[in-house]
Amino acid sequence: MTTDTQWCRDLPVVVTGGVGFIGSNLALRLEAMGARVTVIDRLLTQYGANRYNLANPLNPDQGARRIELIEADIGDAEKIEQAVAGAGMIFNIAGQTSHMDSMQKPLEDMALNQIANIKFLDLVRAVNPGVRLVFSSTRQFYGPPRYLPVDEAHPIFPPDINGVHKYAAESYHMLYSRVYGMKISALRLTNVYGPRMRIKDAKQTFLGIWVRHAIQDTEFEVWGGDQRRDFSYVDDLVDALLATATADAAIGNVYNVGGFPSVTLLELAELLVKVGGSGRFLLKAFPEERKKIDIGDYYCDDSAFRAATGWEPRIDLAEGLARSIAYYRANGAHYL
Repeated sequence: MTTDTQWCRDLPVVVTGGVGFIGSNLALRLEAMGARVTVIDRLLTQYGANRYNLANPLNPDQGARRIELIEADIGDAEKIEQAVAGAGMIFNIAGQTSHMDSMQKPLEDMALNQIANIKFLDLVRAVNPGVRLVFSSTRQFYGPPRYLPVDEAHPIFPPDINGVHKYAAESYHMLYSRVYGMKISALRLTNVYGPRMRIKDAKQTFLGIWVRHAIQDTEFEVWGGDQRRDFSYVDDLVDALLATATADAAIGNVYNVGGFPSVTLLELAELLVKVGGSGRFLLKAFPEERKKIDIGDYYCDDSAFRAATGWEPRIDLAEGLARSIAYYRANGAHYL
């Protein structure tokens, strides 16, 4: 993986969903690298958009801010056409991630995760078909694993509405790459965590709730506890997105992206309390209403991605949790 940052100096880059968790971390990194970043975000606070995410540049000595915000849906061609047409690179991170909300509001989830994406792709194809585009997809639509670790050949069996719509969105991106020759890659992400994630509820990740209780020194629930999962610290995931955008071998391909070896949820809870020095947890049976959409054990085989890009994770789970807790202890008022 290249560590050279000169490739993006003064490059106009569009980041959709850039006021949310992953998108904001990516936008801030690009700004620090010297890119001219346009963030497109509908600012749906219930799904993780938080203006504070972009408030503090990673390099405060760099002078004037290089991030512009367009408040718009990615399907609103009139509002975003100019930014998309002028982009030298696009990271499409926007999306609704709550699995429970998708089951309760399926048409809203379809609008946000499926229809908006095909409108966005049509716009890109019309005004900037040669641009490099990276789409953030998800491991969720694999469903309950039939074998472990899960590679990209694993059957698709979405366990919920969100998974169906996210798979459709990924499929649109790869179809446009195959049929229209667009330079698109997709990354299937798993359990990304770190600074700027939503911690007031579990709409983004259950780990956010756990971190909130850890910094408040209160009790959180661990359901089951024996399920194994792998986790990606957000800085490592940003590295992966940037590596994808600069690797020609990744064009037209879909990859899993994981992290360090998997842990059980009980091991994760114990480590979080140990690292944070506060908080406690209660081990409980898995709620019946959540079993129907839970995938059980999951950890991925991301060897294809590592081979194509040279990427490897740098931040292990203990360090990632420590960094996350430190961030929310300093900035928690903006996230609670």
